[in-house]
Amino acid sequence: METRRDTLKIIGAIGSTCAFPFAANTLYGQQEHHHTPTATKIQPARGPFQPKFFTAREYATVSRLADLIIPPTDTPGAAAAGAPEYIDYVVNNNPEHQKVIREGLEWLDGLANEHSAKRFVELTEQQQIDLLTPFSDAVDRGELKTTGARFFRMIKSMTADGYYTSQIGLVQELGYKGNTALPSFPVCDHPEHQ
Repeated sequence: METRRDTLKIIGAIGSTCAFPFAANTLYGQQEHHHTPTATKIQPARGPFQPKFFTAREYATVSRLADLIIPPTDTPGAAAAGAPEYIDYVVNNNPEHQKVIREGLEWLDGLANEHSAKRFVELTEQQQIDLLTPFSDAVDRGELKTTGARFFRMIKSMTADGYYTSQIGLVQELGYKGNTALPSFPVCDHPEHQ
């Protein structure tokens, strides 16, 4: 039986190419710890994230898209992992992405409005999935001629990059143990490899 994450990952089939070698949730969300000889001093937590590129309305849409691509299940989803902050950082620092993303966000709200006279974030989850599925399918087929497909491909890729380079995605979801040495290498006993 498929889980909710398996179903929604159909939209976000991950073909990630990491754009930056740092974790999404270390960009802005992590507190800095400074060790002094007498005590550990922790800087106060920052307030809510303030996007550098996106408007508040756009950022809400990006956050919703991220959680549709990698939704919360037994582990937090993409938004909780910091993927929207990562996307804001990447887009803010890449003028080539800015046009595609801004046009894509306008296109997405326009498409939602045509179907239901609402913004994308105001639709039900099923309506959002139904609206995005044809563009996800087009991306999977390599058809990137439409604004929707180019936009969705970029958001999907950056969401995956942000999520799977975060502590939540890398450690909690994938079980990465860090830079550890193995005393021996396990033998693969799969019949194809013998």
